[in-house]
Amino acid sequence: MPHIGIKMLAGRTEEQKKKAAEAVKNALAESLNMGDHYITVTIEDYNAEEWQDVFKNEITDKPEKVYVKPKYDPKSLL
Repeated sequence: MPHIGIKMLAGRTEEQKKKAAEAVKNALAESLNMGDHYITVTIEDYNAEEWQDVFKNEITDKPEKVYVKPKYDPKSLL
């Protein structure tokens, strides 16, 4: 059913990732009024250079699919 893919800069611990994945899963289940056993979550880490391509491919090139718009310039991460 719903699958959430989280892409972010590397540097978080496994514990932080697990906590974030659980929180996002719970929030989605609550907002969609559904059981959380249908929801899966993946997390992918990127360095700042790799993030430039991710940002372009996932955000810049697909503005109609971005429901929460960025408030930063990805080049500021370099």
